[in-house]
Amino acid sequence: MKTNQLYLLLSTALIMLCNACKKEDNFLYKGDILPVSITGYNASSEYLLVKLDTFSFKSELSPNTMINLSDAYTFWGDQEKVNLTISEKSTGKKVLERALKKGDGPTTVNLFYMNGEVSELPQKPAVEEGKNSVIYMFKPTITKYSGAVDIALGKFYVTPRVFEELGRIKNLKANEFSAAVTVPSFSTAAGQLYNGQATSVSFRARIYKAGTNELYTEGSAYTWNVLSSTAPLPPASSSASKLYIFEEAPSGVNMLFTKKLEL
Repeated sequence: MKTNQLYLLLSTALIMLCNACKKEDNFLYKGDILPVSITGYNASSEYLLVKLDTFSFKSELSPNTMINLSDAYTFWGDQEKVNLTISEKSTGKKVLERALKKGDGPTTVNLFYMNGEVSELPQKPAVEEGKNSVIYMFKPTITKYSGAVDIALGKFYVTPRVFEELGRIKNLKANEFSAAVTVPSFSTAAGQLYNGQATSVSFRARIYKAGTNELYTEGSAYTWNVLSSTAPLPPASSSASKLYIFEEAPSGVNMLFTKKLEL
């Protein structure tokens, strides 16, 4: 009797194991797996939720953080596409929606989310020895300047008050990312000469009305101070590749700027 019971138990276990293997085979071979990666930056104060149809990503997108998150979705039967949605956790507001197809293969979605607006985060150039590369987004939050601007990077020689332009971003619209500009790095050590005259040298970025050398503050209630007014920059002597989002932060009538994001 005991032998029969033992045989029955072993037979049942073997059948269950075979069924499990069949199910595993179905999972491995009948479903098409779509790897999905989310990259970029969440520059908001909101947690963001990522879903593929009703399937939630294993992690949320944290506020004010670089995004680098991957997961996978399995298509079954005749299913040919899946709906990717990214939404604010606290409000349910839909940030991004995109249909992904079965045959797309590994998919990467680049997301930059700030002030309720969605765009893509540009790829910074690789760091080059002896050079500084910069990408900008300019937000004229105080003046509400509506025209396009040029941003010129260069050396400012203090004693003769001369600005030597090294490179320029042209025709940049407010609240949009620029193309990268690359300029040589240089020393700001004391004891430098300009036309034989000793002077100090600093790295400065001037903001002009597009296509001109007229400072964009001309005609506004604010003035451009040649010593203190500048868009953000990396150290002059470094080799760097930077992305800056900056906005106006005047002090009295003197136009100054503050960084909202530096990557």
